Amino acid sequence: MAIPLVVGIDGSEASLEAMDWAADEAVRYSVPLHLVHAAAGDREPSDVISAASERARGRAPRAQRSSEVLHEDAAAALVDKGRNAFALVLGSRGLGDLAEMLLGAVSLAVAARADCPVVVVRGAAEHRDGQFGNVGVEEGEGSGTALQFALREAQVRSCRLTAVHAWNPSPRALTTRPAPSWYAMEAHRRPPSQVLDGALRGLAERYRDARVSSRVIEGPARRARPWGLAEQPVTLST
Repeated sequence: MAIPLVVGIDGSEASLEAMDWAADEAVRYSVPLHLVHAAAGDREPSDVISAASERARGRAPRAQRSSEVLHEDAAAALVDKGRNAFALVLGSRGLGDLAEMLLGAVSLAVAARADCPVVVVRGAAEHRDGQFGNVGVEEGEGSGTALQFALREAQVRSCRLTAVHAWNPSPRALTTRPAPSWYAMEAHRRPPSQVLDGALRGLAERYRDARVSSRVIEGPARRARPWGLAEQPVTLST
């Protein structure tokens, strides 16, 4: 049996929009869709999951669907479900006190801890299946899963993907405390273009139909914004 695509539901409009995206994704990959509503302190089964399930049925009537209500911390529950999931899909903002943040507390916690790819859906619906995508590539093995996920999505969606490597040429990066990692030191021994080429080379055969370009940006990764590409409404993380 195929492992499910799991979507977190809390009753917010953002989570329902994430469910719409997840339903389309489940159909695209022919995987089951599993809806999870988790909240510590809920004493009675919530109708939140029922309404979301009905919406999923209307969105993807042929998709295999299941759902459950868990009376536990939402982030912990979703991370646990992610240990056997095709991916986790979440809305960018929930119903809690941090609802006005760009990325909600649960989404941020799950993205940081999950073992599977995490998709945080945000932005206007008409932009969620655009023709461009970006993926960050770092030195070492840490970005391999993210790159593979991005290539898979680019290939199945027939969109253009830019692999971006941001690097800091300053020697000060090697003298900061705590001591720099082996990967940080090795990055200053290899040309940045080699980092990208090495990461892409092993996946090129598997995703030969993906349209991929690469770009090296000098400076901190958190400030990198590839030239010519609009901000993407779907955040990919692994």
